Amino acid sequence: MKGMIIVCAGVMLAACKGLPPSEIKFGRYGELHASKPDFARVEHEFPLALADFAKLTPETLSAYDQEQIDQIYARLAAGAIPDGLFDGSAFSPKDTSGNRLAAGFADGLPDIAARIKTTKFELLRKYLWSKKVFYRDSRLARNRVENMASLEHLVSGDLKTVPTITVNGQKQWLMFPARLYCGQSLLDSRRESIIIDYSYNEEIPGYRERPDSLAGRRGMQVRDEIRMIRPGFYLGRAYLGKIFLLNFTLYNKELAERHAPEYPKTGKTRQDCWPGEQARSAVHR
Repeated sequence: MKGMIIVCAGVMLAACKGLPPSEIKFGRYGELHASKPDFARVEHEFPLALADFAKLTPETLSAYDQEQIDQIYARLAAGAIPDGLFDGSAFSPKDTSGNRLAAGFADGLPDIAARIKTTKFELLRKYLWSKKVFYRDSRLARNRVENMASLEHLVSGDLKTVPTITVNGQKQWLMFPARLYCGQSLLDSRRESIIIDYSYNEEIPGYRERPDSLAGRRGMQVRDEIRMIRPGFYLGRAYLGKIFLLNFTLYNKELAERHAPEYPKTGKTRQDCWPGEQARSAVHR
């Protein structure tokens, strides 16, 4: 088919992208949407190996183009709903030529988001996909703000009433609350993802109109979804409404290191969400 290409795989992929050697393979695809492969077929023909999970890092993921990221995400399961502290890293979509696509998405953003100043969007980008704390039992998530200087003028009420947490001896403010639950992926409906939903965040204790509404249904309408690469490490997709915006990762170093010796051998982990009819199988290689 015109415009279709064979994506680099294994050592060739490492050479093309500057990544460590890997056995990750991808379905055949081209620039046009009609050329994209069916995720079920990709997973059947190219199941990810446990060794592949061990090699993936936030740095290597950001080097892939968006179709490759999508195919990796589609071969993941939700895993355990996260609990505790996680650090995040966001990266914009990239086409097959290596060009970042974030700027091209602006025309597709919801009208409500288009009316919000760019500076406020950059604040959200900085805080929503950076540092989080998850409360699995109560199904809530909050974002950790280390420096209030850039947010202080947007915060309503007394700063002393903003909930805080101490991490490694440093005070952090807990803002932009979100609901946490299992739900349908906007990319791959064959199995559930973990949803971080800022809609109706005004109903969550500790909510304040400014600045938390920027992420809510009257603001940017942020909805994130994540799936687990390995314990302590998740790959996420951020949406404004139903418009895909960017990718991000979440990482808990302590949890990842605790499971590092055993997970590559067994692949066993807690599954809190529906795994789908096509059971995901991590192969040994």
